Amino acid sequence: MEEKKFEPYVPAEKVMPEFTVVSVILGALLAIMFGAANAYLGLRVGMTVSASIPAAVISMGIIRVIMHRDSILENNMVQTIGSAGEALAAGAIFTLPALFMWASDSPDQFAMPNLLEIGMIALCGGVLGVLLMVPLRNALIVKEHGVLTYPEGQACAEVLIAGEEGGAKSATVFAGLGIAAAYKFIADGLKLFPSEADWSISAYPGSGIGMDVLPALAGVGYICGPKVSSYLLAGGATAWFVIMPLLVLFGSDKVIYPADVSVAQLWAEGGTWALWGKFVRYIGAGAVAAGGIMSLIKSLPLIVRTFKDAIGGYGKNGASTVRTEQDLSMKFLLIGVVVIAIAMWLIPIIPVNLIGALIIIVFGFFFATVSSRMVGLIGSSNNPVSGMAIATLLIATLILKATGNTGAAGMTAAITIGSIICIIAGIAGDTSQDLKTGYLVGATPKKQQIGELVGAVVSSVAIGGILYLLNAAWGYGSTELPAPQATLMKMVVEGVMDGNLPWALVFVGVFLAIIIEILGIPVLPFAIGLYLPIHLSTPIMVGGLIRWYLEKRKYASDKEKNDTVQSGVLYTSGMIAGEGIIGILLAVFAVISVGGKSIGDWINISDKISLGNIGAMVFFALLMLTIFKFTVWNKGLKGNKAGNETKNDQ
Repeated sequence: MEEKKFEPYVPAEKVMPEFTVVSVILGALLAIMFGAANAYLGLRVGMTVSASIPAAVISMGIIRVIMHRDSILENNMVQTIGSAGEALAAGAIFTLPALFMWASDSPDQFAMPNLLEIGMIALCGGVLGVLLMVPLRNALIVKEHGVLTYPEGQACAEVLIAGEEGGAKSATVFAGLGIAAAYKFIADGLKLFPSEADWSISAYPGSGIGMDVLPALAGVGYICGPKVSSYLLAGGATAWFVIMPLLVLFGSDKVIYPADVSVAQLWAEGGTWALWGKFVRYIGAGAVAAGGIMSLIKSLPLIVRTFKDAIGGYGKNGASTVRTEQDLSMKFLLIGVVVIAIAMWLIPIIPVNLIGALIIIVFGFFFATVSSRMVGLIGSSNNPVSGMAIATLLIATLILKATGNTGAAGMTAAITIGSIICIIAGIAGDTSQDLKTGYLVGATPKKQQIGELVGAVVSSVAIGGILYLLNAAWGYGSTELPAPQATLMKMVVEGVMDGNLPWALVFVGVFLAIIIEILGIPVLPFAIGLYLPIHLSTPIMVGGLIRWYLEKRKYASDKEKNDTVQSGVLYTSGMIAGEGIIGILLAVFAVISVGGKSIGDWINISDKISLGNIGAMVFFALLMLTIFKFTVWNKGLKGNKAGNETKNDQ
């Protein structure tokens, strides 16, 4: 069985249009669109989702249906370039907003990062992520085919192959995009109802419950599934129904650092949000840091094996004449890595010295290896990129402090190092998923690798403008954009440099994470749920429960369950993209003034009519019904299934 050679969908001897002008332009546009959408989503809820499948579906809709071009490899190239925007955005938003927050809090010490600086940081991380992953392709994608599943990569290949029958699936993505965009505009543009419903529970002091009634959150829950959603909710429930009530019960007359008033006064004046902001965030930070470090320790044997296989197996296919075995040459990769290392060290606008550049190259390859293997096991959406960044920040900040790089310059350098590492991990994971898709459909690896570089370059140019726009509209650390990971990274660097972290609270989180690990529950989703407000976990759980229902229906066949679940994935992917796009549009409205008022203020009708929390819940329930409309109630889907069954019977 092991000796049987794998045959891709498109044979190696067949040549089809692949790296074309159309695929590059469309892929670049999707990279910017999904990069912007995921930047907004990640800054709001601390999670991003893989863009490969929706990018592939949109590509099929445009290239096949509108342009009447017929090449699965061209569609694959579009999703390869397009998904790079999401991966790069994830790495950037988990770290770079810390620079904006420092500049806002202490403008006399920290300068606001400019567009060129952000672009260069993102470019270095994006290109390194591709270059450092390419030598791993033969070891991970080829040799371990059948061992490492690469779930998003396989799912994307299935969508592309299914698209050979037509681009009809793109209609589902566009429907989700349009409905979510309209909903988001009504909620956060017109403000007909609040996008966050919130209740305190007076009979149980210190506790509270609420829900952000937004499409992207439910979409994240659906895509991640009920298990991951339940871990997030478990973390939120631990914070809002256990830790915060215990603080009020036992510490009401005490002043606990970092608060400067008693817990009782804090609760009376600020309610649940004050308790969460002063105490729970630090506990969650400790849990996330511990979870990230534990995940790396558990991965060490895999990392060592992957590294050995990569060194031993690379180079054999570099000069291969077989189309599906061609990679970028090792010479090109090594020169590229050296050039970027020197550029990071010598270009003044990148705040990294020689020590920082060496840390980036060493940790970059280490975490590119970790990320590439981990996404093969658990998927890109569950890749603990922020955990890797935290571990890097702790070590890098300690090294910088020990070598005399302290103060604002040292802190900026630490965040820059963490950001580049974070982007490397995100892009490496995305590249490995895309190369898996290409391996299954029969793409040319070398052309895909060039496509990844194109996506990284385009996205790095755009990400600076996106970050500036969002900061100008709402500001990082605000209710609209809490930027949870970036706030956490900022706290870690400040804590190591200045020694001002409330370590007692941090260690509560660390030992909570250890207990969760002992129980055999995945630590990182629980820790993220603990760190974020429960208002974000509840709609995610709703999405997860809808998927659970679709997967468990007793009266449906396995094929019908799979078809409806996959239709739901396409629809909810569109929901996430739709909310993200309107989120960026509303950010533009917030910074453009007309007649002394922003456009956002002009379209706001909440002073005339507002449906309140009840209206918000009703609208959210109606939104959830649309998921059923495009899955179990989809007559077209049932018709397709019936047709397929008839065809199979014949």
